[in-house]
Amino acid sequence: MAVNGLLNNSSPQTPWSVEQVVATLPGGPPQTNSSSPIPFFHMLERLKTTKREGWRRFNITQGESISDHMYRMALITMFAPPSLSSRLNIPHCTKMALVHDMAEALVGDITPVDGVSKPEKNRRESTTMDYFTQSLLSKVNNGMTGAEIRAVWQEYEDSETLESKFVHDVDKIELVLQMVEYERVEKKRLDLGEFSWVASKIVMQEVKDWAEEVLKEREEFWGEVEHKKYEKKV
Repeated sequence: MAVNGLLNNSSPQTPWSVEQVVATLPGGPPQTNSSSPIPFFHMLERLKTTKREGWRRFNITQGESISDHMYRMALITMFAPPSLSSRLNIPHCTKMALVHDMAEALVGDITPVDGVSKPEKNRRESTTMDYFTQSLLSKVNNGMTGAEIRAVWQEYEDSETLESKFVHDVDKIELVLQMVEYERVEKKRLDLGEFSWVASKIVMQEVKDWAEEVLKEREEFWGEVEHKKYEKKV
């Protein structure tokens, strides 16, 4: 599965770059080094219109956008049960959920089957965040807002703090929810069970409990009809 051709049309001779992508944007590259956040606000529109790529292999062409995914994640963070919320900075988690995929506005939603190595994916996303926060936001609010966004994004990428680990789990439960919802819409004509393995990677027990509830709903939905599901190897 290829990422949107516009965002992934680089070759070994011409490595992917932010400049390459913004040159193709409608209206041309946004104004840089502006004291106004408006150029950045326009950039965020791309998160509303760029689809999450993982579903396209299953002919879900009108599926969720990147911002759809991040919006529900942000709300999910606000429902952390007391056993979690007492240990977490929930507003910080909500903010992290809203920025963790921001680089995909230019990079696109690169999936494991797209042939882009993890180091290359990280390079593209990191340089995109540098572009956003240094070229578009460095003079907005004295650069403070951009610097905060960049730091929160990096915290998610590093996945070392408790907040970042929680948001990574939320990212996974959001995918599991969407998997089941697409299957329901298709009324058993579409089996997305190959995505169910994601639930096994959830770390925090509270989020595991949510995932188990969703997967139980899925089993009840499929009933006796044969379907794919993740089976943990002993």
